[in-house]
This record gives sequence, structure tokens and C-alpha cells, in this order.
Amino acid sequence: MVPHLTRGVTQLLVDVMGKNPNTTVVVIDEVDTDNWGIGGETVTVRRQREK
Repeated sequence: MVPHLTRGVTQLLVDVMGKNPNTTVVVIDEVDTDNWGIGGETVTVRRQREK
């Protein structure tokens, strides 16, 4: 999945911003859902409640 995402983001930057794909760097930094909050609660808690 990551290679596909990297290619897609690179192509988006080429199409929208005219970036050179050979010098475009894409960094994917996954954030654990315990460290990501919405509306005062973690995403982990929200997902457990929505099950």
C-alpha cells in the first residue's frame, strides 16, 4: 500500500504544483490512534464506541 500511496502523492504534487517527480520526497508518518484525538477523545476510543 505504501508504494502505491507514495506514487499517488508524488503524481498529485506533479499535477497540482508542477513539482519535479525526481526530486519530490514523500514521508509517511503513521500516528498511533491513541496519539490522535478528535473532540476531546482519542481515535481509539471513538472507534471502539462506534463498533
